[in-house]
Amino acid sequence: MTSTAASVLMERLGLDDEELCRVLDVDPLTVIGGDLDHRPELPILLALTSEAAERVHPDALRRWVRTAGPSGRPIDHLLRRDFPAFEDALETLGTRGFVVRARDDR
Repeated sequence: MTSTAASVLMERLGLDDEELCRVLDVDPLTVIGGDLDHRPELPILLALTSEAAERVHPDALRRWVRTAGPSGRPIDHLLRRDFPAFEDALETLGTRGFVVRARDDR
């Protein structure tokens, strides 16, 4: 994997540098150097998000990542490295569309 692949994931999900490093559990120099072959998360996340990237407008996908849905915010799943929960959120996006949990302002 290369830093280009990391850039694709960053752009696709609207991640900043720090978030990308947390998701991949690497330091910034590892990303810059493209030394990501030992990180299986990157190709898996690219594969998981490719269908969503084809079906949803890029801006909507980046917004979805930071919006609370039925199981919380997808970005929080990623930052906790809870990839099964993120995959479930992607499946919900694919089957139900962009679902936003109602806020309770009471």
